[in-house]
Amino acid sequence: MAQKKSIVFFHPDLGIGGAERLVIDAAVGLQARGHKVTIFTSHCDPGHCFEEARDGTLDVRVRGNSLVPPTIFGRFAILCAILRQLHLVCIVALWNYELDHLRPTHFFVDQLSAAVPLLRFLYTDVGILFYCHFPDQLLAQKGEGAIAILKKAYRIPFNAIESWSTASSHGIVVNSKFTGGMVKRVLSKLSRRDLKVVYPCVDISTASQLQRKAMWSGRKVILSINRFEKKKDVALAVKAFAKLDSSIRKSALLVIAGGYDSRVPENVNTHRELEQLADSLKLSHETHKSLPDPSVVSDKTSVLFLLSVPDVLKQTLLASAELLVYTPQNEHFGIVPLEAMLAQVPVLAANEGGPLETVVEGETGWLRDIRKPDEWTAVMSRVLSPSNPAELRSMGENGRKRVQAEFSKEQMALRLDQSLDEVSNPHTKPQKPPMIPGWLWMVVIVSGVAVSLALLSTWLLFFLLENKTMLSSVRAHSAGRTITEEIISTTTQVVRNEL
Repeated sequence: MAQKKSIVFFHPDLGIGGAERLVIDAAVGLQARGHKVTIFTSHCDPGHCFEEARDGTLDVRVRGNSLVPPTIFGRFAILCAILRQLHLVCIVALWNYELDHLRPTHFFVDQLSAAVPLLRFLYTDVGILFYCHFPDQLLAQKGEGAIAILKKAYRIPFNAIESWSTASSHGIVVNSKFTGGMVKRVLSKLSRRDLKVVYPCVDISTASQLQRKAMWSGRKVILSINRFEKKKDVALAVKAFAKLDSSIRKSALLVIAGGYDSRVPENVNTHRELEQLADSLKLSHETHKSLPDPSVVSDKTSVLFLLSVPDVLKQTLLASAELLVYTPQNEHFGIVPLEAMLAQVPVLAANEGGPLETVVEGETGWLRDIRKPDEWTAVMSRVLSPSNPAELRSMGENGRKRVQAEFSKEQMALRLDQSLDEVSNPHTKPQKPPMIPGWLWMVVIVSGVAVSLALLSTWLLFFLLENKTMLSSVRAHSAGRTITEEIISTTTQVVRNEL
């Protein structure tokens, strides 16, 4: 019998998205194999996370969410993410010693690798497996003109940190062959590393419970499920839908559902831009944050926006859809096409990136060029036509069989377990982390000092502005102490009260 492990996960923000779904599935799958699993994250909103993260299925602990914000005025997201992860590790390893109490045998780190060298330094005998969803430097928005040059310069130290810290992991797995190729291309330190593929999964136990049922009688649903982010290119689905013949479109409904967080400016802006696009194409639309009753949607609505749909509603939408439209360019994997195929829904996806490894052209769906919206319109028209139901049923059955055979939670957990076993073997571990360049040390130290001073100053300023007692005390410095002495004294007292 395999030795039981104590596996500690580190994930930046345990919200709702493909990366978060993978982390939850991986944790549940490894736990089902008899291992002890604990997840540390900097943020997990019970109202905006997957069920397993809030119902007690998993041991999720939120730490390190008090010092560094997710962004600074909507900017510097990668800097804040790195500082938040380092803060998280320092809290659980050096402040309250939670990690020591858990006696970890393995660390599972994903999405952000900055803390890997620190974990390796603090826990020399614990194997570290890094799950790479996609290189962060390729996910960063590039901008145009002078802004692009500034962003490129700004990203130089962070790209170097990503390459160095990822290479410091004892083992690295990727979510697709496409991602593996991109990782080796942009992260030079990993060009000779063995990157194993561990595909994300879907819960196939729900397959028998999914019954095809229309949510809107007399209307066929074209469904898009993605986060409200510009890079997901949901606008393509709107443009292709608008090109449908009016006689076909009037009996159809384009439903755009997905992850939405009002704290994230990009989510808000993308939703607004999609509404403006629908207006420009003369497509009537409406938006709902929840949909307790489908009948509230007007019969005249062409595009329905649903924000942060819960899993139950998502499954209901899939069960009613005629076609799943998956628009991202060069998506590193994409879990939604698998969920659609499990629900026996044909998939129309981009003919690049991860969908090439999940969707089979002509058997489980169609792969089309994102630069040719007319091709997407043609597929939509074909699906909405009443003349080919047998073809759609066959594609649905083929999709479900493919998912059950290749992308189950059990298969993913088994492959991850095997990868964790490999990093337990000292002969497979690099003897020491790759050497960090001297210039990068200077950048990190200077940036760290500058950010720390800025945060400390901001923190102190808030105390001064919000605490009337302190202000009064500062004004009363004439009693014998200087202003500086009074501020230090009163700040110390406030901090003690806060702690």
